[in-house]
This record gives sequence, structure tokens and C-alpha cells, in this order.
Amino acid sequence: MTTYPNCKINLGLHIVDRRPDGYHNLETLFLPVHDLCDELEINLLDTSGETTVTQEGIPLDNAPQDNLCFRAWHLLHEEFGIPAASILLRKRIPFGAGLGGGSSDAAFTLKMLNRMCGLGLDDHALQRRAARLGADCAFFINNQASYATGIGDQLEPIDLNLDEYRIHIEIPEGEHVSTREAYAGIQLASRQPRPDLREAIRHPIEEWRDLIVNDFEASVFPAHPAIAALKEDMYARGALYASMTGSGAAVFGIWK
Repeated sequence: MTTYPNCKINLGLHIVDRRPDGYHNLETLFLPVHDLCDELEINLLDTSGETTVTQEGIPLDNAPQDNLCFRAWHLLHEEFGIPAASILLRKRIPFGAGLGGGSSDAAFTLKMLNRMCGLGLDDHALQRRAARLGADCAFFINNQASYATGIGDQLEPIDLNLDEYRIHIEIPEGEHVSTREAYAGIQLASRQPRPDLREAIRHPIEEWRDLIVNDFEASVFPAHPAIAALKEDMYARGALYASMTGSGAAVFGIWK
């Protein structure tokens, strides 16, 4: 069975506060983007086999057993005793870019195995399990525009239609931003008040530039001026709205 896990972008991202467990509460708008996808192929094996993960495409810096696809399989195997599987992942979504590629791979693995093994888990049950694999994973279960709070796992679907617009994603050559680096530079006390994201997106896209902000830009741009320059270049090329997504390094622009 083969499917195509897509990436996401963040239409704004507010860091609210730091939690006692070390994570941060946030507010963001997740938007799926289907033009950039990985390819995920899963085949179930007989009881004598062992689960393997083969990675092709963009090289990853982790061992196959550390891959989120393997962790997703292992989660269901531990709970339901699902059989071993051969997993082939062809990476096209860059990692360390704020596009949620690994989270999407994990969520799609859960959804595929749920169908293939006849587990009968509904979306809510899948989301609970996906949240154990990563903060963004739950979003990719329903895979629809959503307002997210908590660590990104509390989701509220929103009505947002951008069919008349083109979304283009770029990453400056050689740029990579780790989540740890992005959070390390956050200054919660110095932030200015921001409009509610759910209210802001009701305004014309031409006004988003003055209403919607990604808090990570304040910490990432000084250390990675190429990312800041790419955002400004998108505006120079006529983008109606441009922003870094997630913790970077990817930048997206929206054109009519």
C-alpha cells in the first residue's frame, strides 16, 4: 500500500508560555500543502519477519529504527500486536525546515496500518496516539486547516479556502534551523500583543502582513539573515503574504 504524506505550513505562530514539563504552549494555524509530499509504501509481513524501514531520497540524519514511521508501527505493535512490516520511505520534504515532514510520515503510517490491519480506530483515537509521537503529528490525521493550541496537539478545524491562491515554498541553500535553536532565542517578556489568529485570517490576505506574525522569526532571522532575506524577496516578487513556517528554515509566499 502506498500513500503520499504531505507537508504543512503555519499561518502565524504565537509562543504563549513555557510549560512545567519544558515544552511551550503555542497558538498557530496549520494549513496542509499537498504540492510537496513524501512517498510511503508499507507491506505487511508474515509472523516470522522483522519490521524494516528503508529510507530513500533526501538523506536523514537518524537510524531507521529512530524514524517516526518505525516508532508509529512499534506503538501499534505494542498495543495491538500488529504484524511486522516492510516500510519504504522516499523523502522529498526537507527536514529541519518547519514543514512537519516527519510528523506527517508518522501520522500517515498510523492511518495506513489502521486500515491494513483492520484496527477500527477512529480519527480521535488515532490523534491521541499520534500526539505521543510528536507535537505536530495529530494534525496530519484529519489533515485539514486547523487552529492549534497546547503544544500543537489541541486542534480546532477552521474554514479557510485558498483555492484561488498559489502557495510557494523555498528554503535558502544550506540553511537548517533546529527546534532547540529556535526556542532558545524566544524572549516571552518582550513580545507585543498580537491579534487572534482566527480573527486575523478573516481579513483580506493583503492585510495579513500587518496582522499575522511567526514569533520564531524574531529569534531565527538575526542568526540566519538568508531566511529573512528570502521572505523580503518573496514580497519583492509580488507575494501577498510571506512568512517563515514553524521554526524554519522554510519560507512560504502566497500569490493570487
